[in-house]
Amino acid sequence: MSDALTLPAERRERAGKGAARALRREGRVPAVIYGGKDEPTPIHVEEKELLKQLMTGHFMNSIVQVKVDGKAVRTIPKDVALDPVSDRPIHADFFRLSKDSKIEVEVPVVFLNEEESPGLKKGGVLNVVRHELELVCESDKIPDEIEIDLTGKEVGDSIHISEVTLPAGSESAITDRDFTIATLVAPSALKKEEEEGDDEEEIPADGVAATEQGPDDDAAQEQEDKAPEGE
Repeated sequence: MSDALTLPAERRERAGKGAARALRREGRVPAVIYGGKDEPTPIHVEEKELLKQLMTGHFMNSIVQVKVDGKAVRTIPKDVALDPVSDRPIHADFFRLSKDSKIEVEVPVVFLNEEESPGLKKGGVLNVVRHELELVCESDKIPDEIEIDLTGKEVGDSIHISEVTLPAGSESAITDRDFTIATLVAPSALKKEEEEGDDEEEIPADGVAATEQGPDDDAAQEQEDKAPEGE
């Protein structure tokens, strides 16, 4: 798991759309900390600092120490709403973490050793069904990513969650089925060539291959050769 991030914040004294708009004009983002036994805490954070942490690429899977009134609250980001036009953050939700708590997160998947996959070497294509896995993790053991080894994988192979060794403290949030993460498939061009090859080898009902000249054609040619010139 990535090192915990620190995000300074101030308590929000006023609620409502008008107060939220006023904060945004000042370069602040309204937010809330909720969860656990405590009441939700309305806060606001600096937009530039929130954007900076969002750009790390692992913000949503990181422990964030939100500092409010000099006290650090251990949280994990649950949602950051963006303006549909400007993509600026307009609101953020942080889930309060208690000691030994578990949290459901989405963790990205990365594939290793593509060069060791016979299927990929033959021109196969890795079809990724799930780019992220939904996991239930201990709050202090959230992995940055889940690695999947492609060594020995052939065209036609599928990779299921049951084949993946998850890190200690993590388990799949989906337990009712052995879902597919990725498959190795033949490229469409290769499939097309194979289909065209099958068509060329087909024999018509009269028993003569389409690429061959039938006996009726041979007889007609023979009669033409025997005919006197000038006819």
